[in-house]
Amino acid sequence: MRKAKGMTLAQLSDVTGLSQAIVSQIERGMANPSFTTLAQLAHGLDIPVGRFFIGQDESKSPVVRRSDRRNLKNVTRESVGEAVHELLTPNRDGSIEAQWISTPPGHDTSDTPFTHSGEEFCYIISGRKDVYLNGVCYSLEEGDSITYSSEIPHWYKNSYEEVCVAIWVNAPHAW
Repeated sequence: MRKAKGMTLAQLSDVTGLSQAIVSQIERGMANPSFTTLAQLAHGLDIPVGRFFIGQDESKSPVVRRSDRRNLKNVTRESVGEAVHELLTPNRDGSIEAQWISTPPGHDTSDTPFTHSGEEFCYIISGRKDVYLNGVCYSLEEGDSITYSSEIPHWYKNSYEEVCVAIWVNAPHAW
């Protein structure tokens, strides 16, 4: 995808904040990138992160049943220490993408802030989460929501003792 967009390793490295070495290793199948790394690459390539996950059939129905949600990280709900990202929209053809995101205590993406085109909206269903926008912390709890430009460097942290469950919407879809 990088080559198809006419980008060099150095250019992709610059826009993602990832080293040229790790980008090269991922391209050659010699590294197993984290979900956060894949998100950085997707944003750098200006594609939805879901494009990296092959073999996930897209639904023709407008309905997504709870049991049929596609897990974007290919991990189980019981995974310890990992956030779970489940797609609430049936496919990636629309202009928005909604996710059910469950983040365990200690989950922190501050090492890899996100910056990409579009706008984001988050609604906290249960638990608490800190959302950082350009270094400013917004502490959210059950029932709170936040909306912001995705072009602002942003990251998330669950510093609390309980799992945080939230609905996250991106427009246009960036994941």
